[in-house]
Amino acid sequence: MRRYALRDDQWDRIEDFLPGREGHVGGTAPDNRLFVEAVLYRYRAGIPWRDLPPRFGDWKIVHQRHGRWAKSGVFARIFKMLASDHDNEYMMIDSTIVRAHQHSAGAKKNGEQAIGRSRGGLTTKIHALVDALGNPVELLLTPGQASDLGQAEPLIEQVDLKALLADKAYDADRLIELLIRRRITPVIPPTASRAIKRACDFVLYCERNLVERFFSKLKQYRAIATRYDKLARNFLAGVHLAASVILLN
Repeated sequence: MRRYALRDDQWDRIEDFLPGREGHVGGTAPDNRLFVEAVLYRYRAGIPWRDLPPRFGDWKIVHQRHGRWAKSGVFARIFKMLASDHDNEYMMIDSTIVRAHQHSAGAKKNGEQAIGRSRGGLTTKIHALVDALGNPVELLLTPGQASDLGQAEPLIEQVDLKALLADKAYDADRLIELLIRRRITPVIPPTASRAIKRACDFVLYCERNLVERFFSKLKQYRAIATRYDKLARNFLAGVHLAASVILLN
């Protein structure tokens, strides 16, 4: 069971940033750590909320509380806090597709939920910016059919970096010009359709495998590898929690 839980040193780094702690404005939660580990267990094991082991308490309470924390951005703030100490020598950008379970597609009345329909069925795309150590810096969700290029600018907007590594899907004049204006070195192989090929540091480009390794770690959480959450904010909260645990390791 311990592999689904947080170590003491990991908990010590985040407990003072959570609502419901002793001395915090508002009600004091009976056990913040048990709740966080319940959410972590659910995403790691990939089970329905109602199948949470009894030791975590009433699953309905855990589910409702997770929704409140997702709505108020608690897990996003924890991720931002942990990701703020990043290595900006160079960063990698990429995306990965996750299958959306049919039970996740019932929240249309709540607006766009980052679920798209394509040949492979219902899918969601996770876009990530990863630093030179392979640690996540920024995360975004889109429907599965959305282009990678369209999310590049939002991902790097608030980040100071010296070089950006990306595959050919990001080779577009608009992005290249933006990087040059910001004095960021583009390490992006030119597409075959370019009449004049740009220079690319292919030795540095080999480091792009770090973003693939991050996605591999992220998809060890079965409820992220397959999306069961109806609401995009709830699913993104789970992604932020999993990414936070990766940063804590």
